[in-house]
Amino acid sequence: MPQVSAEVWIPVGVDVAFAVSQTTGEVRLRWDPFIRAQRLLDAERPGVGVHTLTRARVGPRMTSRYVSYRPPTSVGMTMEQGPWFFETFGGGWRFVPAERDGVSGTTARWKYTYSIRPAWLRFIAEPVGQWLLGREIRARIAAYAKACVDPAVVAAATSGTG
Repeated sequence: MPQVSAEVWIPVGVDVAFAVSQTTGEVRLRWDPFIRAQRLLDAERPGVGVHTLTRARVGPRMTSRYVSYRPPTSVGMTMEQGPWFFETFGGGWRFVPAERDGVSGTTARWKYTYSIRPAWLRFIAEPVGQWLLGREIRARIAAYAKACVDPAVVAAATSGTG
């Protein structure tokens, strides 16, 4: 199965890094360039089994389910309903304490795995998916890194209001 991934170091602890990654609503829209809208469907807070509806800024919608939720180190999701061209889609985000130039921080590693349908389309669609999803994940993680040092985003994320 094809995978795309991205990694960034940020000068905040894993608790903050994780909290920012799990923001929703207006706080999430403030930093996440991938989404047009996102909300939890069957809970007030993320957790294993909780469903999320996401509408990408480019149009497609996806309902996903948290398959793992381990604050502050990792989160995993899998698609339950989504664009017709994805047979499967899943993602995992990991947050690892890391020091850089004597500064404590966190390395965030995001990875998405997917498969295309119908099978005969994979030959053409997978390279396009690698390019497109790769571009999106790099832009998204760069925006996330900026959000991790944005005082308003961090305040909302760590106070539980984001």
